[in-house]
Amino acid sequence: MIDVDSLTRFYGNVPAVREVSFAIDQRQIVGLLGHNGAGKTTVMKMLSGYLEPSSGSVRIAGRDLARETRQIQQSLGYLPESPPVYPEMSIGEYLDYAARLKGLRGEERKRSVRHAVEATELGARFLDPIGELSRGFRQRVGVAQAILGDPELLILDEPGNGLDPEQNEHMRQLIRELASRATVILSTHIMQEVEALCDRVLVLSGGQLVLDEPLAALRQSRHLLLTCSEEPASAPELVNRLPQIVSCERLPAGPGQLCLRMELHPGTAMDTAAGNISRAIIESGARLYELKPEARNLEDIFREAVQFAGGSHAA
Repeated sequence: MIDVDSLTRFYGNVPAVREVSFAIDQRQIVGLLGHNGAGKTTVMKMLSGYLEPSSGSVRIAGRDLARETRQIQQSLGYLPESPPVYPEMSIGEYLDYAARLKGLRGEERKRSVRHAVEATELGARFLDPIGELSRGFRQRVGVAQAILGDPELLILDEPGNGLDPEQNEHMRQLIRELASRATVILSTHIMQEVEALCDRVLVLSGGQLVLDEPLAALRQSRHLLLTCSEEPASAPELVNRLPQIVSCERLPAGPGQLCLRMELHPGTAMDTAAGNISRAIIESGARLYELKPEARNLEDIFREAVQFAGGSHAA
């Protein structure tokens, strides 16, 4: 669906994005994460054709974005961080105008506007001037214009901005529905949003892509946490000798208890390793209290990826 090759953008002599490459299949929801200034918005502007790269290329559905910018823009939906709405226009006037810009005509334009209004629940405010709307409602107008024409690619920069919890849940449901027929690239600071919606995560740091993994794979930990009795003292040594174990770290534990964090070799079956560890502990004479995979959350994964990359941030 979308192929990005060595995408680079300089502002003057300052590199905002450097050599970013990835490919996204149809009907995926991909989360684009990074600290402020990491290059997320610059990447999204380049993917939408609103900003030219200094070098590199973007192909969408096999077409070169640099050569067919206008045609491709008519087939994608883009929600920038600050939606380009006109305060003096009513919601209906603005969406009709945005639909015309996308090349929609006649009954097709009317149907598209009606669908966008229904999907974002803006019907009751259809005739209201945009300048009188709350931030949350203006954000919904921005989303409505992005989904006009049933685009094959949706690029959403902070779609939850200004929304209350109920509106945010509605936005998530809408994005899930849209992903049944479109590819969605979603940038957000809210990790729960990524956890709830995304199939895959891209992490930018210092303008470079430092992580590109399916979310399911990121959740799979290669560490086990063991809690057992402190005696006999030979238990850690026996566990550390197992061929599945790369390293064994002692963690703080309660009185009379031993807590170990064990890293497994890549490719090791978690169940096999757990069985061998349990057997070693019981045969040592120690009492086994708990053995479980270490829980990984997206915030920890994000922090590790950025720290590993050096934690630098681009403008």
